[in-house]
Amino acid sequence: MPDSTGARNMPRVQSEFRPAWWLRGAHAQTLWPTLFRRGPRIALEWERVSLPDGDFIDLCWHGPRDGPMVLFLHGLEGSIHSHYARGILRELGRRGFRACLMHFRGCSGEPNWLPIAYHSGKTDDPLWLIHHLHERGEVFGAVGVSLGGNVLLKLLGELGEAVPLRRAAVMSVPFVLDHAARRLRQGLSRLYERHLIGHLQRSFERKFARLSCPLSVEVRRLRSFHAFDDQVTAPLHGFAGVDDYYQQASSRQFIPKIRIPTLILHALDDPFMFPHTAPDAEELPECVRLEIAPRGGHMGFVTGRWPWRADYWGERRLASWIAGEVHPP
Repeated sequence: MPDSTGARNMPRVQSEFRPAWWLRGAHAQTLWPTLFRRGPRIALEWERVSLPDGDFIDLCWHGPRDGPMVLFLHGLEGSIHSHYARGILRELGRRGFRACLMHFRGCSGEPNWLPIAYHSGKTDDPLWLIHHLHERGEVFGAVGVSLGGNVLLKLLGELGEAVPLRRAAVMSVPFVLDHAARRLRQGLSRLYERHLIGHLQRSFERKFARLSCPLSVEVRRLRSFHAFDDQVTAPLHGFAGVDDYYQQASSRQFIPKIRIPTLILHALDDPFMFPHTAPDAEELPECVRLEIAPRGGHMGFVTGRWPWRADYWGERRLASWIAGEVHPP
């Protein structure tokens, strides 16, 4: 069993990551894995579980069946087919963990059955799943990326001392949702917003092609995260509006309440947020280690000598932290 205590550490340090010489820019780091990566082929086992409210979520499992379980939460509109998903599962499996990717509602290829979906602050589904999986054995830790990282940090802060996990690790977290919405309206980052809003629009249309929609909204007219979250995310999930949603769901305010060893891996040039979006050192409890890289993009952290031998360093770093390895890979 990996050590869960960890040594005392400086809460905010510079990451040991160094970008590939051929992939130094923020957008290059962000886009390369999406456009050119072929994810590793790994053995997967699918499982559908029923939620208490009558809905369902789909799980993807990888790794030794008798290994300690680690929950993995993907990013916005992500799935097992996201460029990072199988890589992270593989790294966890290599370290002896039984890794479980939880698809957020509606993200596994089939629309979920209820008119609600998921969002950046919806922690009840992963919390229920952790307790559900504890009936089979210990859920040792959890990993989250991007939106999934925000959900995980919020969950850890909400639970504090009562968290039923030993370790956690996150990467490329949009700590302040209002910052992310504004940053994605600037420069080349608009391309990411356009791409992701298109995904959200299509997911909305697929869901409500067979369900009665409780909203009166022309979803194709919503072309920014601020507009989509104000007209769709907030009203679907009981928020007073976009500002109320962003305020309640942003994870940065929950970080001081975290009480288990947690790694936050973040790049200052992340095109999904501003350099000042990440928490300051005084906001970090002793158990939280924030590793800041000057470069790395959003869900990039790609190194390697040549393009045909790209190395996805960030995935190894997340898994090494969960395993309690002393030094970064």
